[in-house]
Amino acid sequence: MVRRSIVAILGMCLVCLSGTTRGEERKGSLVIIGGALRPTDSQVWEREIWERIVELAGGEGAKIAVFPTASGTPIDSGENAVVALRKAGADPFIVPLGLMNVDVDFRKLVVDQDMVDKVRGATGIFFTGGDQKRITKALRTDEGKNTPLLDAVWSVYDNGGVVAGTSAGAAVLSRVMFSDPDTVLTTLKQGVKFGKEIDEGLGFLDHGWFIEQHCLTRGRFARALVAMHSQGLKFGIGVDENTACVVRNGTEVEVVGFRGAVVLDLSNASHDPDVTGFNLKNVRLTYLDHGDTFDLTTLAVTPAKEKVAGSMPRGSELESEPARMFMVNDILANTTVVDVLVRLMQGRKVEAIGLAFDGLAARQEPTQGFEFRFYPGEDSAGWYGDVPAGTGFTVSNIHLDVRPIEVSGPLYK
Repeated sequence: MVRRSIVAILGMCLVCLSGTTRGEERKGSLVIIGGALRPTDSQVWEREIWERIVELAGGEGAKIAVFPTASGTPIDSGENAVVALRKAGADPFIVPLGLMNVDVDFRKLVVDQDMVDKVRGATGIFFTGGDQKRITKALRTDEGKNTPLLDAVWSVYDNGGVVAGTSAGAAVLSRVMFSDPDTVLTTLKQGVKFGKEIDEGLGFLDHGWFIEQHCLTRGRFARALVAMHSQGLKFGIGVDENTACVVRNGTEVEVVGFRGAVVLDLSNASHDPDVTGFNLKNVRLTYLDHGDTFDLTTLAVTPAKEKVAGSMPRGSELESEPARMFMVNDILANTTVVDVLVRLMQGRKVEAIGLAFDGLAARQEPTQGFEFRFYPGEDSAGWYGDVPAGTGFTVSNIHLDVRPIEVSGPLYK
């Protein structure tokens, strides 16, 4: 088990004391799914995630309310989720709450007492993917207050049930969420504004934490840093596709699924206001893989039991290999950031540079980009083991500096 410095832990405590930490006071569980979860059980990780939701809802026959609200085709999306949950042993039902392509007016449904009572009697909630703005628009009043239907969802959670969501359904579980984001690179260049690119989510997770979905496959860890910095959020967790973070007791996180999740720690990060463009120094990244656990309060990492005896070599164990750095040309590419974190811990790599820029623009002329500098510190650690899913690696506390750069162009001839 690895623990962060006392300073980091005290910083987390201050965040908890100064802000609302509603999630920690709740008895229920969360299943935060990064997206692309198919309604089948053809793969072991898909089956495991669906079955975990049912288990947390009470097991065989559990009543789970499916909210397809984020989807543009709510009935189809809801039916797919119902099929998957039924295969996993639940007794699910659709809440036909949608902003389009449904016969029921969402304004009437959110105050319908029969539906409110039906949801309140469930032991599980499942939000499908789509557009998270539709969820908050449907479940909150124009004044931003909870509708009776949203209060029923909270009642399920408060009484020990599970609230799960995939993709948009995951993003909405944190207090702050992306609502109308641009591309990752554009977000780095232009930043975000509350009420536009980012907005208020439902806030089931501890309010000091931000949730990002499709995080590693789509390079979204970078835009999460922008959103977190803009709102003064010190901690975030980015979940990849076909992967879930299961949160118990408001603080205990377990990673299950195909890939993993990255913890974004800005508690000791600094920003230079004199530099034009987004910049941060000393962000810390931790990559959690299948079977790993993490504590949102103490920031302690516990690798899956298969990895404990498989620590990756560092320092004196590889004295014969010269220390060196390496570079990747597109840090926002599919899971590239994970490869960088693992490579830094596999040998005597002193640092890695990752670039983010518009290659088409740079092909013609100079263009703005960003440098991501990754480097291990004294608090860095890594483990490796043979696990049934994921990469088999766990990496803790790789440090990161981000700064704006100009990429010379034409890039090539």
